[in-house]
Amino acid sequence: MRKLKKDDQVIVITGKDKGKRGAIQRVLDNGRLLVAGVNVIKKHTKANPQLGVQGGIVEREASIEVSNVAIYNPKTNKADRVGFKDQDGKKVRVYKSSGDVIGA
Repeated sequence: MRKLKKDDQVIVITGKDKGKRGAIQRVLDNGRLLVAGVNVIKKHTKANPQLGVQGGIVEREASIEVSNVAIYNPKTNKADRVGFKDQDGKKVRVYKSSGDVIGA
């Protein structure tokens, strides 16, 4: 079971986007994440008329290292760590600071 999953609200704890918040769009295999509105880059794309792709400068999110983000706890409005607890025979994710179940 992973500590961070798709659609989790995370907050950036280090780097140029420190303090920004967003939802995880995709979890990549190499320990990186795509987070909405975070680490936005400008990509120069070439036009492809056969596919109907217009050329120009496109802004999109680049991946960010998983160690540079922390899960966002809405009760405390702060970054938090993820722990695991056994609840009714199921392994659930919990906030370390409060012990509340994530996503409940």
